[in-house]
Amino acid sequence: MDDLLAHHHRTDKATVLAQPAWMVALVYVALALLGAGAGWLVKILAEWLVGLPWAPMQGPAKLLASVPEPWLTVGLLSAGTVLGLIVGFIAQYEELSVVVSAERITLTRKGKDQEFARDRIVQAFLDGNQLVLLGDDEGELAREACDLEAQRVADAFRAHGYAWVDEDPYKDDFRRWVPDAPGLPQGAGALLKARARLLEKKSSTEELRELREELAGLGVVVRDEKRRQYWRLNRRRG
Repeated sequence: MDDLLAHHHRTDKATVLAQPAWMVALVYVALALLGAGAGWLVKILAEWLVGLPWAPMQGPAKLLASVPEPWLTVGLLSAGTVLGLIVGFIAQYEELSVVVSAERITLTRKGKDQEFARDRIVQAFLDGNQLVLLGDDEGELAREACDLEAQRVADAFRAHGYAWVDEDPYKDDFRRWVPDAPGLPQGAGALLKARARLLEKKSSTEELRELREELAGLGVVVRDEKRRQYWRLNRRRG
């Protein structure tokens, strides 16, 4: 859903940035059709495998082919459609939505809200496809993958008086992490090693987030690029 355009609408108190309902519905329909098509292909494949005694997976193929019509076709098409809808629901559930108001910024993903009071946010920007909120110690309050259309996000922040910048003001301070890198506070090296292993395994973003928060507690800001880690110190430690 990366190429979906963002949509925002004004209320009296806030601007809501999220995928537009019509676009979400379109994606659901497309995924449902793809799922139904996959179900139809399973039916064709099963019938083809039954005619080839030497082919693998004869048991499951014969079991499917033994289901009388029209129930086989109806069942496979229905299962494929449901699977497509489930995939669509998961994709929407994992999308970031942002509420921008004069009092706070609220980031929502997977049903969980993160709220940041206005006076904590010094600057905001997009770093590639990630929305970043900076605090007054030059540390990052939040760094979230964001597929919303960049200009709409920038316009919403500016409209509510937030300091929006076009790029990370501290981008030149980042250094690529290597084992035993000098200059890191005690304990940060072990956390970065753990994150490096998770990045190599393409592990869950939740685990990576937890380690990022632990590093932030040590005064270390970390960003990822192509499974490589880059770090800098915030003002408390820099």
